[in-house]
Amino acid sequence: MMRKKTYFLKLALVFGICLCVLTLFADPGQAGKFKKEYKMTLNVGPKFYWGMGAQKFADLVKEKTEGQIIVKPYWGSQLLKGAQLKSPQMVASGVIDCAYESTINSSPVMPEMNIFSLPFFINNFENLDKMENGETGKAIFKVLEKKGLVGLAWAENGFRQITNNKKPITKPEDLKGLKFRVVGSPIFIDIFRQLGADPVNMNWGDAVTGFQQGVVDGQENPLPGVAIAVQIYQYHKYITRWNYLVDPLIVYWNKKQFDAFPEDIQQAIREAAVESARFEKALCRAGLDGDTSINILKNEFNYDIEIPDPIKFAESKGMVVTNLTDEQRQAFADATRSLYDKWIPKVGKDLYEKAKADMAK
Repeated sequence: MMRKKTYFLKLALVFGICLCVLTLFADPGQAGKFKKEYKMTLNVGPKFYWGMGAQKFADLVKEKTEGQIIVKPYWGSQLLKGAQLKSPQMVASGVIDCAYESTINSSPVMPEMNIFSLPFFINNFENLDKMENGETGKAIFKVLEKKGLVGLAWAENGFRQITNNKKPITKPEDLKGLKFRVVGSPIFIDIFRQLGADPVNMNWGDAVTGFQQGVVDGQENPLPGVAIAVQIYQYHKYITRWNYLVDPLIVYWNKKQFDAFPEDIQQAIREAAVESARFEKALCRAGLDGDTSINILKNEFNYDIEIPDPIKFAESKGMVVTNLTDEQRQAFADATRSLYDKWIPKVGKDLYEKAKADMAK
């Protein structure tokens, strides 16, 4: 009798071990392990080009995975309670699943992201594309991986311009004493202080109140995707297009979770990220790169953009647009060049050299 009990106990133990092994290595899709929704964070709303790109990503993931993976965007950093600079940590920890996020917001955790914020370092879309598709982009994705994240695609918020309610800005001296609302990243504070302005870090709601009350004179943001979307012409008359730095976006996912997906699901998510990023980039560049992005939107996405020329649109709203000459832009670059001594060591000399080499190709 005792031998039979021992036999059945051993049999049950073996069965239990086998079941555990099968469960461990089972395809999560087949085993019904997918979550009902995967949370995605971004710090703007659905009407911004950035938000439209994120929604496109969610839609494409659902389509390409045949409804197995549902990504839900949480707008305005609501999962972070407004603390938009914490998104990398929250995704890496698994509290949030993925992000459609700005490199600026990631820079406090990953200082390498400041390669895109070196003042007057990248001056056109061609150079940016060379960096993202070259050794710079590969290096940045390796940084993400070390932080527990998987980089999926490069999207874009655009080159950042300045607007104000005082006067046209054509030379560094014009900024002296003006109060500018800037992003809270330290390099932004350094740049505006170096140019003689008074940088003020505040959330957008407070900034609008500041504009209305005359407490803040100006702000810096990409023109098509942000400044026009928030109707900056209600508060400011002057725009200076100086392309002083650019704001790429990265679509990234929690690495541990992503690696656990079956290969076909991984591939579908990657394809969705790349396709949505191409759509979103075209939105941000439309009217600023000739007909290239407008044709991408029409021919690849069957989409007619509402504002095909953001410069003419701004002018139609009464704004005075100043396009800096190469010589004028160089004066701003010279005035901020000393900041490289502080920020290149933070970015990493090797990454800086990779970026220069990419742009030279």
